[in-house]
Amino acid sequence: MTTTTPLLGPTVRAGYLPQVYEAPAPGIAVAEFIESNRPGIRAALHSRGAVLLRGFDVAGVDGFNGSVHALSGTPPLTYAERSSPRSTIRGQVYTSTDYPADEEIFLHNENSYQAVWPQALYFYCIEPAHTLGATPLADIRQVFRAIDPDVRGEFTRRRWRVVRNFHEDFGVPWQQAFNTDDRAAVTAYCEGKGLVVEWTAGGLRTTAIRDAVHRHPVTGEDVWFNHITFFHVSTVAPDVREGLQEIFADEDLPTNSYYGDGAPIPDDVVAHLRQCYRDASTRFDWQRHDILVVDNMLAAHAREPFTGPRRIAVAMAEPSQPAAG
Repeated sequence: MTTTTPLLGPTVRAGYLPQVYEAPAPGIAVAEFIESNRPGIRAALHSRGAVLLRGFDVAGVDGFNGSVHALSGTPPLTYAERSSPRSTIRGQVYTSTDYPADEEIFLHNENSYQAVWPQALYFYCIEPAHTLGATPLADIRQVFRAIDPDVRGEFTRRRWRVVRNFHEDFGVPWQQAFNTDDRAAVTAYCEGKGLVVEWTAGGLRTTAIRDAVHRHPVTGEDVWFNHITFFHVSTVAPDVREGLQEIFADEDLPTNSYYGDGAPIPDDVVAHLRQCYRDASTRFDWQRHDILVVDNMLAAHAREPFTGPRRIAVAMAEPSQPAAG
């Protein structure tokens, strides 16, 4: 028996993300529940964009890893072309982004700046925060509909450009981002993924031009799937932006996004995009042993600041790429 009633209460509204499955009795193994209910869970994932499995016996990180196999049918993916610091817990299970607890991480779709991205994201709450620390979600279809049609059309026509600079002793080093210290291997990888490589005096610069709008491979819907807002320099806190621009020339910023032809994206356009994400966002409070599964092309995710220990494990699965045609 499954429970598919959305979680209610002060932190989540009925009908909003995620769809919740609560254990019908204590001690039920989450992997067994997934095996018995897999078609329904996957249907809910593609309909709602995210599902939350709550109250099950997970059996730790190994059980979480088994849940990925059970629902996705494939093992977790290696985290490549990294944009944020993570630590490996075991195999291809990682910590959530290792940023300071007082910092917000803005809504984004994982690895949407890459040529290939994970279709499914898995989060496992080993230890919840004392306060806040939610993983807010936003229905990316709602974001798409909320964007001014002229803004959306401009990006559809011109696409978007992401420039990343990997500086020594600042941010994620290129050796960690690409899981190698071999420059030739990095160059070969990038050439295979549509990235232009430039080895600079400061380290490495990569440039890619990507689509801003994609078609979901299962539902066929158009979705706003990109890192335009997340990577744009105006999305960081004003004091951080000021500090970055004092240290680096614009072309040397750790990350920034542009129109596909290289022209700057006006700050007010990015502010409009940020508001569309925030208007579509919802949240729930983590409970120990929760597993959250996200369709990465239907729901963006974020991280609230928090106090306390907060330990969330992350895995990624089901490689996907732009639809043909």
